[in-house]
Amino acid sequence: MEKEKIQEVIVVEGKHDTMTLKEIFDCETIETGGTSLPESVFQRIEEAIKKTGVIVFTDPDTPGNQIRFKIKERFPMIKEAFIPKNKAKTAKKVGVEHAKAKDLQESLHHVATSFSNIKSDMTMEDLLDLGLSADVWASERREYVGHQLHLGTANAKTFLKRLQHYGIQRKEVQELMKSWQKQFQPHLERKKFLNNIN
Repeated sequence: MEKEKIQEVIVVEGKHDTMTLKEIFDCETIETGGTSLPESVFQRIEEAIKKTGVIVFTDPDTPGNQIRFKIKERFPMIKEAFIPKNKAKTAKKVGVEHAKAKDLQESLHHVATSFSNIKSDMTMEDLLDLGLSADVWASERREYVGHQLHLGTANAKTFLKRLQHYGIQRKEVQELMKSWQKQFQPHLERKKFLNNIN
């Protein structure tokens, strides 16, 4: 069976991520080898952006977000792919290498691209109003919204930066929060109640 061709070079953290992706896709990768990111890695990314484009696809954890942030600082318009943490982990480890083929395909079929002419109207006040920050269920809500928008999840400050960077509008987030409310709020309230009486 012919593998799906990924046009862009994919930035991953290590050789196991590369091996996993190459089993599924016809693709090229750049491995960061950790969070230190030597200048040679940035140079390779810069060259790849000029030739084919680049997708940043790091692990859904703190080191992965640190690497992503450093790359975005140098190349703000670079493409990104995200995978939910619950789709990329074993009992002890988190990483792209642990994800199933269908979940990797889902992530790379929904690459986030920034458009400089689309300005987001989201603010930190909006995150507070919508329960995406400083709320008992804020983390769960951010995870849901991030999954629906294919933007991953992060702490409130980083999440807001992502929403703004990709031109996400308050109205779109409001609609997602209505959907979250219908699907999960009753279950979570019951869970909270049971925890309180146990």
